[in-house]
Amino acid sequence: MALLSLLDHSLIGAADRVALEADAAGGATQSLTFGDLEARSNRLAVALAARGVTRGDRLAFLLANRVEIIDLWLACMKLGIIVVPINVLYQQREIAHIVGDAEPLAVVTTADRAADLPTGTPAWIVETLHEEAEAHTEITRARPAMVTATVCDADTPMALVYTSGTTGASKGAVLTHGNFAANALVLTADWGMRADDRLLNTLPLFHVHGLGNALHLWLLSGCHMKLTARFEASRAAEWFGAYAPTVFFGVPTMYVRLLDLAADTARAIGAHARLFVCGSAPLPAHVLEAFHERFGHVILERYGMTETLMNVSNPYHGERRAGTVGLPLSLTSVRIVDEQGADVPVGTSGELWVRGPNVCAGYWRRPEATAAAFADGWFRTGDIGVRAADGYITLEGRRSELIISGGFNIYPREIEELLMEQPGIREATVVGAPDPARGEVPVAYVVSDADIDAAALTALLRTQLASFKLPRAFVRVEALPRTALGKVQKHLLPPVS
Repeated sequence: MALLSLLDHSLIGAADRVALEADAAGGATQSLTFGDLEARSNRLAVALAARGVTRGDRLAFLLANRVEIIDLWLACMKLGIIVVPINVLYQQREIAHIVGDAEPLAVVTTADRAADLPTGTPAWIVETLHEEAEAHTEITRARPAMVTATVCDADTPMALVYTSGTTGASKGAVLTHGNFAANALVLTADWGMRADDRLLNTLPLFHVHGLGNALHLWLLSGCHMKLTARFEASRAAEWFGAYAPTVFFGVPTMYVRLLDLAADTARAIGAHARLFVCGSAPLPAHVLEAFHERFGHVILERYGMTETLMNVSNPYHGERRAGTVGLPLSLTSVRIVDEQGADVPVGTSGELWVRGPNVCAGYWRRPEATAAAFADGWFRTGDIGVRAADGYITLEGRRSELIISGGFNIYPREIEELLMEQPGIREATVVGAPDPARGEVPVAYVVSDADIDAAALTALLRTQLASFKLPRAFVRVEALPRTALGKVQKHLLPPVS
């Protein structure tokens, strides 16, 4: 029972330790021990089996953060059920794609979201399912035979996690018990997670950042976790002050909002914390520097994917270098290759290929996509990056987002970083637009405090960028379309007029 055996060190070995403080209905909080979680998930496993769910079945959930997701995850882990998380921000069309592709036996959700499911899809209301589970009062911390008889090894599928769909229809990555186990072991060791840590988790549990990282590092280390329904900037000071976390996992937009806190609040937060981690989208260097100045901590930036969980990380002990994602993690190998799959020299851009026990088994029912994603056992990430002489890796963007203008390669992130350093520009993204002479040219979309003076901005950029990299237009927008974890959905940007 590859993954479960690791988590049993907390669920059984530390059963009486208080494990979790979670948001509950009516503004209340719910406090549970590891033993409580073990008993709750055992009862839910019995309830699921009574509903006819068996090993290998898919069971989806469409839920905002709540304790019942943890119950469901652990129960499915014990029964060999494949979990299909669905983004709560998705609308009917997006939900229908995942449900149609994964074909889950049912979707666990709330009564108000059941109407968003495709016609004919069984909706299991989460409160009702919980009541059924709790009716099994005889099931406690001692696992029933029906649960302990289920043997899941490292190759057993644990979840179908759908890619964020930043470039089109999402695909279901088949993540195994072994993938999650390896990821948890490496990060717990490399980031120094320990039982006396206090983890503030505001990340959504439908995403691998919250599910694969936060959830498993908490359960494996045996630390305490506060789980909120979502990140709310207006409550950040309250959470950090009252809970006093030692560890926080976030995305760039969260750290930008934390910079709005008063200086004395920031210093107080930094005084009791030991680790701030950022991922899921590039962290602008100026945000890292501003956070260091205000909070007294250098954010640890890392790099992962839905298909691979975590690949690369800045070190816990050592230099956390601004603008880089650091060094390959303990069990992961990384190559940077050219279009022919040959390794490129240090300092040369290429595509990152990764290999390790963290890499998914492929895409659900898409053999062609799986075959295209792997080369000689290496997963082709589609991300472009460069490795320094000392091994630190810097990401330059997606291969699919590379702009080729007049034969020159342009990496959007370089321009985006420079734009966001300019006063008044809060967000920026760069895409390629068709051009009859050069094939395509860069165009910048910006969120700014005032109208853009294109001539003045171009003149400023000209002093720091080659002429072929200069945006040919600046489009001011109210906001950039983003996924729930902050990745810009460039395909949803308005066309250039």
